[in-house]
Amino acid sequence: MTASGLTAPPPAPPDTPTARRPPTATPGAAHGQGRPCVITRRAEFSASHLYRLPELTDDQNQQRFGACSLAPGHGHNYELIVAMGGGLDVSGMVLNLSDVKHAIRREVTDPLNFRFLNEVWPEFDLARPEGRLPTTEALVLAIRERLAPHLPLTGLRLYEHPKLWADVLVGPAIDPMEAFLSIRTHFAAAHRLARPELSQSENEAIYGKCARPHGHGHNYLLDITVRGGIAPRTGMVCDLAALQQLVEELVVEPFDHTFLNKDVAHFADCVPTAENIALHIADLLSAPIAATGARLHKVRLQESPNNAAEVFAETPQLEMVPAALEAFAGV
Repeated sequence: MTASGLTAPPPAPPDTPTARRPPTATPGAAHGQGRPCVITRRAEFSASHLYRLPELTDDQNQQRFGACSLAPGHGHNYELIVAMGGGLDVSGMVLNLSDVKHAIRREVTDPLNFRFLNEVWPEFDLARPEGRLPTTEALVLAIRERLAPHLPLTGLRLYEHPKLWADVLVGPAIDPMEAFLSIRTHFAAAHRLARPELSQSENEAIYGKCARPHGHGHNYLLDITVRGGIAPRTGMVCDLAALQQLVEELVVEPFDHTFLNKDVAHFADCVPTAENIALHIADLLSAPIAATGARLHKVRLQESPNNAAEVFAETPQLEMVPAALEAFAGV
């Protein structure tokens, strides 16, 4: 998957505001008419759900879904980000935000707010053979299908909570059943940035204070994003509990409260910059995540509020990042 083909929204139905957009961008036009832009709109709703498949026994549901299988279910305060793209109209807007707000309210938040998701939409009716559980990724997919006829979507992001969210994209090159699932965790570790073949003064010239002999520490935030198709019944890209366990066992436990240069063998001869730590995490996780049926898409390691490194694990090329996901970068 490359950035090509992902930025253009699908053709707008005749009754949507985008159908009135000029077909070409004219930089000198009044009010920017025709120039392309992506906008986002945020919405919230609260809802509950239950992970329980009727074809499984109580013990099997408990083993597969853990506490999420316990009746009567549990709830979340969901946050939805809707990204839309197109050329500016004669008023200097991609869309009138009032129209956007009403479409999201009518199609999504009013039907879902304070509802039990398993019983709201037919996609989640498990009595039907095609029914699936209302997971985060299955829910954002269902939301996309309801908004696409009304808005020029480029992508959507749905936060179940700040440490779990899902993205879906829109475009002719997109697998309609594919989603991105992200989890967030953290670990605390110390490191020293210094190349052993250089002198202390040479290292300080490159790394500044980070080269001081006794090192320094960070509280690292780690985001892991996987990509894959949504399973027909479970509604999952992969087993969420298995993904969380892999990250805990392969990264958090070995890295947490360590001096990376001394306690993690890889960094004995590899300077532990944020970039190298993120790359090593991607190397550790790629094969185990593939064994779950998903693909590691991205590792994002935030070292401090000012510094972060991102590795797109599916290809070494930086241009791999889907352009439609860039709208969520500041969210």
